[in-house]
Amino acid sequence: MIIGLLSILAVLFVMPSPSRAERVWDSDLKRYLTDQEMNLATVYLQEEEGVKIMFPKSERIRKELITLNPEKKSLIEERIGWKFPEESFEVYIGESGAQIDGYAVVQNTIGKHKPMTYMVGVDNEGSVSNVELLVFRESRGSEVRKKRFNVQYEGKTVFDPVRIKRDITNITGATMSVRSMSAGVKRVLVLIDEFYLKPSGIGSDTMAKKDKGFFSSIFGN
Repeated sequence: MIIGLLSILAVLFVMPSPSRAERVWDSDLKRYLTDQEMNLATVYLQEEEGVKIMFPKSERIRKELITLNPEKKSLIEERIGWKFPEESFEVYIGESGAQIDGYAVVQNTIGKHKPMTYMVGVDNEGSVSNVELLVFRESRGSEVRKKRFNVQYEGKTVFDPVRIKRDITNITGATMSVRSMSAGVKRVLVLIDEFYLKPSGIGSDTMAKKDKGFFSSIFGN
């Protein structure tokens, strides 16, 4: 009986409490984040609201699940320059008549400590049409939801870097959020290119061949 009680007490003293395990140090604030900050979640848009913004004129919207086999996952990771754990993504597709208006994918990428949720819209030619922040879970960095910032993603394609100091202007004090959103936007562009545009003959491979042919005709190569 005594031995059993001592064993229980030993476990209690050795095992960290849930609150202690959740403690996260913020190097900017130079302190541990409070429980309130760690549990922070500001919802700016519900997913269905984001979908309506992405496809304001579409006659119908459907949703598909795309699954990445190991080869496809490795290819996409190589193209975007970073590895990710997800093996499947839900894609919203807006349609009018027989035409596809565009695509939208919800992304969850880590900001500074926790994931933020946002939706990336891509038109039927592979250019970013819109970006909307849905849920933000950090104490700082939510400025990425403002249109004066995320409008700079519009028009980006798989041929653009979509990176800070390259073609994306940073926000002071929100660098991790900007980097996270930029990475997610790039991933969506590559996903749509690989699963929808390339199979339709209008993907990056086709465009690269056209550009090569154009320059060859000019320079005679």
